[in-house]
Amino acid sequence: MRRPLGALLITATLASPALAGVAADHGVAPWTEAVISVTDVAPFARLLGEIGGWRRVGRGTVSAAEIAYWQLPPTASARFERWCAPQADTGCIRFIRFQGVEQQPIRLAARAWDPGGIYSIMMRSDDLPGLFDKAINAGWWAESPVIRFQFGGSDLRNVVLTGPHGINFAVYERLSPPFTAFPLGPISQGFNAMRMVASKAAARDFYASTLGFGLVFDGDGTNAIGDRPEPSNFGIPLNYTMKALRAAAALNPVPGETGRVEVMQITEFAGIPQGSRARAPNLGILSVRYPVRDLAGYRAALATRGATPVQAASAVNIPGLGRVDLFAVADPDGNLTEFYHAR
Repeated sequence: MRRPLGALLITATLASPALAGVAADHGVAPWTEAVISVTDVAPFARLLGEIGGWRRVGRGTVSAAEIAYWQLPPTASARFERWCAPQADTGCIRFIRFQGVEQQPIRLAARAWDPGGIYSIMMRSDDLPGLFDKAINAGWWAESPVIRFQFGGSDLRNVVLTGPHGINFAVYERLSPPFTAFPLGPISQGFNAMRMVASKAAARDFYASTLGFGLVFDGDGTNAIGDRPEPSNFGIPLNYTMKALRAAAALNPVPGETGRVEVMQITEFAGIPQGSRARAPNLGILSVRYPVRDLAGYRAALATRGATPVQAASAVNIPGLGRVDLFAVADPDGNLTEFYHAR
């Protein structure tokens, strides 16, 4: 019988110890923002701003250079709004409204176990039940009610809130031990980005061996306590929560509680790939953006490991980031990760 998820993820094992630190060696820092394509910012502003206490820190027109970076025709245009949690300048969200081009949701009518497309942005809260009630009243939905579980010695609550275009925010409350790494409030800054994948091993090794991220944890488990099934925060039917193995790994470029990516494979179910739509201007979570001290050196290091940029541009003015050089790489499921350096 498989053990509960929390028991299995206490011990982390590193996928590729020799390559760990390649990202840190070139000065890759925790991601500063997630990029999300929407048709209307208002539902997100209500959740993050009115309920979560976030603030809008910028808005305006997306430059023609950035439109070209997204590989869109010159007839396309876009506007953006950038939102950050109180007291935070990382883990922010840039909402982009593209116009003049056809769009469809990245994770179109998808279930949690369908691979491809970034599944969720993870945040924290100091009152998850209260946040859940307010989010539902504001028109958001959820994969499940708030659930409680043990993970690596922590007592947690979690819920995955679902908004327009199937965009998910996974929010955690750590009941014990106290969380002190960054300010919380109703909705904290983003600290992780979840990708549902076809193969945990392939996805984990891409971020560890190719991108040179360090491993935070690597393990698997089920929603079960002993012989008793438990509700799933991913909408897995109750009679499958003891059988549906959740194989997961989390990684980040430097140790810490922010800037993480997480990959998960729900092995009991054969998902339908979504990654072919994981590009602008389609609707959903497009990417997370990592600042890099030595962008050219890091790009060269990735090339030796077989990572070729699918998008790249120089001297692009992106308000909130500066005048940047940037590139994006795609993981085995088609998800983008961006790296940039401000001139």
